[in-house]
Amino acid sequence: MATESSYDNVPRLVDHLFRHETGKLVAVLTRIFGPHHLELAEDVVQDTLLEAINVWNYKGIPEHPIPWLYKVAKNKALNIVNREKYKREYATAAAHLLKSEWTANAALETLFSESEIRDDQLRMMFTCCHPAISGDSQVALTLKTLCGFSLSEIARAFLTTEENINKRLVRARQKIREEKISFEVPQPEHLEDRLDAVLQTIYLLFNEGYNASTGPYLIRYELCAEAIRLTEIISVSSSIVDKSKVFACLALMYLNASRFSARQNAQGEIVTMAEQDRSQWDKLLMAKGFAYLDQAATNKNISVYHILAAISAYHCSAANFASTDWNSILLLYDKLSELDRSPLVALNRAIALSKVSGPETAIAELEKLKDLSPLKSYHLYYSTLGEFYMQAGRFTEAKNALTTAIALSQLPAEQELLRKRLEICNQNGA
Repeated sequence: MATESSYDNVPRLVDHLFRHETGKLVAVLTRIFGPHHLELAEDVVQDTLLEAINVWNYKGIPEHPIPWLYKVAKNKALNIVNREKYKREYATAAAHLLKSEWTANAALETLFSESEIRDDQLRMMFTCCHPAISGDSQVALTLKTLCGFSLSEIARAFLTTEENINKRLVRARQKIREEKISFEVPQPEHLEDRLDAVLQTIYLLFNEGYNASTGPYLIRYELCAEAIRLTEIISVSSSIVDKSKVFACLALMYLNASRFSARQNAQGEIVTMAEQDRSQWDKLLMAKGFAYLDQAATNKNISVYHILAAISAYHCSAANFASTDWNSILLLYDKLSELDRSPLVALNRAIALSKVSGPETAIAELEKLKDLSPLKSYHLYYSTLGEFYMQAGRFTEAKNALTTAIALSQLPAEQELLRKRLEICNQNGA
């Protein structure tokens, strides 16, 4: 029975379900077919979503669209098993049940249950992040299979081309087949390294939602919610004993998410942290972040997520921008630089440095980074540099930096903010 949906059209609803359900469906289908048939699992999900578009456009959106999707996916999986049960070698855990017509339906019902899907997503995370797969391919594969990222979205997140991302995905799937990688959570002695790769992937997903690289919206809430959801699956898993860095990652995401509502005004314009109305910050999300930060302090091991969460906590706990403890934040960035020497960390550290030692000192630090490859085409490098030049009264140089930033930025809201800063430079005779 069709129903009036809160979504005004079928493509919009399918896009929403694609974001929320793709990872779940790919995970459970990978368990059925085996990780060596990962592409088959992805094809079944793609066919399911295409069928939803075709049927729903003709008959209307069903009253319960998610169960509809799962039923179609189950039927497609069963058809494949029945059609090719003698040609394909499926995952051993499910194979003996799926080969019998008497047990296949019941087995699929169990495999598609909520608890089993949650466990399969955990297995999928660690399968994608197997050490036989290169680091960049691990992240790309997880974003594609579990999070529903398109090639273009992954390419933007990595600051590379779609062709390069596609090559990484092909290599990753090939490695899974060649190494006969199992669909499982690793043993304790291999768990920590694999967990690092999983968390790196999830945090990249959150960052793409927190500060979207393209499109009409500054914040892509669904991506942030998906990152938090995946991390919470890890946080309740009995397979992982030391969860301190998992809790730290959750603390970081919740604390950052608590400030979402104040980052844009009613007209969609960006509101800088200095100008944000802190009464709009979500106190409930903030409380969750602080609670997870307390849970993260379970041992003496300090991860990148511990430090980033602590930095976010200083911002959240400040009554106003003027009272922000920049000295402590700078010390945390100094510590972070010891663990992560990436240009992006150095860029963020320069912002804290400008608050402690002034814009000229920060400009000198950024000038050291100008020839580093990841920053040459990164609009936030030039917008930050332009802001420091403005603070130092060097408006001609600020204008050049801001003009470059506008050219590199793909978000209309960011471009508008930068144009306003550029207008100030023009008013000051630049």
